[in-house]
Amino acid sequence: MLTGAVGGIGKIIRHRVAEFAPCVRISDLPGVLTSDAAPHEEVMPCDLADRAAVDRLVEGCNAIVHLGGVSVERPFEEILEANIKGVFNLYEAARLHNVRRIVFASSNHITGFYRQDEKIDAAARKRPDGYYGLSKSFGEDMAQLYFDHYRIETVSIRIGSVFPEPEGPPHDGELDERGRLHGTAAPQSVSTHRTSAIRSCSACRRMCTHGGTTVSSRIWASSRATRPNRSANASKRRPRPTRTTPLRCFRMARS
Repeated sequence: MLTGAVGGIGKIIRHRVAEFAPCVRISDLPGVLTSDAAPHEEVMPCDLADRAAVDRLVEGCNAIVHLGGVSVERPFEEILEANIKGVFNLYEAARLHNVRRIVFASSNHITGFYRQDEKIDAAARKRPDGYYGLSKSFGEDMAQLYFDHYRIETVSIRIGSVFPEPEGPPHDGELDERGRLHGTAAPQSVSTHRTSAIRSCSACRRMCTHGGTTVSSRIWASSRATRPNRSANASKRRPRPTRTTPLRCFRMARS
């Protein structure tokens, strides 16, 4: 299943994921997704903030490529509905319908407040540069939570830009249509070949040998924040048993 099928990346990979499944369910907002579909496609419009609609959307799927949601900096209320509530609705529906593998479209804006001259990788501490980046950080954490509790595997791809051919290191202004929380951070750029974006979708089939959640990124940090880079070392996590019941609360302190 592919969400965000009408978006920029969705249009690129929509007609090229047929090699992974005989039938691909495609989705986007009602009124945006047209009914013209290829023979291998099943069209199903859905508002990600509608929990019941997302449940129906995920039912019967084997894997999910999640590109849907707000893709630029917007007021928090707009980000909340699609990118935060929507991500929860998607993972909860995946749990209920036993979907074990997800590709999550994350963003380089998760690390948008590193200095422009710093080169970082996926292990660097998250420093979102706005509500949009914050929502993607939430999505990656949601993916980790649902692996730890339910063994749903996720590949999170921190996307900056997708071009027909790879381009060089980033320069100021490439993504300036995306606002910043205080207007002080210069934009980031990650050049990703279209073929690489498509190949990333096949990662779901290979994750079973590694398990857990995987963050894939090729990032040149390019913000003007002055705080130093504090890369977090990867920590070993104790395996937890698989759970089949919904989370009801988080215990904040020992009684």
